[in-house]
Amino acid sequence: MTLAIFDLDNTLLGGDSDHAWNDFLVEQGIVDRDHFRRENDRFHRAYDAGTLDIHEYLAFALEPLTRHSMAELDELHRRFMKDRIDPIILPMGEALLEQHRARGDLILIITATNRFVTGPIAKRLGVEHLIAVEPEMEGNRYTGRVAGTPSFREGKITRLEHWIKAHDVSLEGAFFYSDSQNDLPLLERVDNPVAVDPDPVLADLARQRHWQIITLRDRDERRDSL
Repeated sequence: MTLAIFDLDNTLLGGDSDHAWNDFLVEQGIVDRDHFRRENDRFHRAYDAGTLDIHEYLAFALEPLTRHSMAELDELHRRFMKDRIDPIILPMGEALLEQHRARGDLILIITATNRFVTGPIAKRLGVEHLIAVEPEMEGNRYTGRVAGTPSFREGKITRLEHWIKAHDVSLEGAFFYSDSQNDLPLLERVDNPVAVDPDPVLADLARQRHWQIITLRDRDERRDSL
């Protein structure tokens, strides 16, 4: 059984679910509009530049989860899915997932976005297996802290190695689809790295290394670097 690993944001989605969730919180009046939007945009720029401090970002991103009960958060997420995620699910991404299912491959989404945000998205895409940042919980409330290693950059490899051991599967022949230079450590680890609508840094490296480069977007949605 071949493992087909997918990044989520800007790969299977035509946008970033983490950034979209934070914007959604601003729109709902749950966080301070000016400060939160300014910081959200700052962290997003750092991610795109490959300079993100993941621990600083997660302290920012997970704090709003501590303010609400799970029932309140689940209701917010239902509205978030309808308003912000359903419109950016890429049909060609769903078709690619279906191609791997038809081949009998084992599909895994691995993302630096937290499980609260991404769990329902993976379910909507019909993907059972998800590696995501794990927000710590005490009782039935989020603490604002991270449990374990964040699945970001080299952390994706750490988390994947634990997952592979637990599920008794192999990386031999594995595919990894990603748009981001931040995923270079894992792209370099698999037999079949695929750059999907890549950022400029990843696009250049993919061409130099003769990696496959594909698009899952309509022409007017594609990155200029493709």
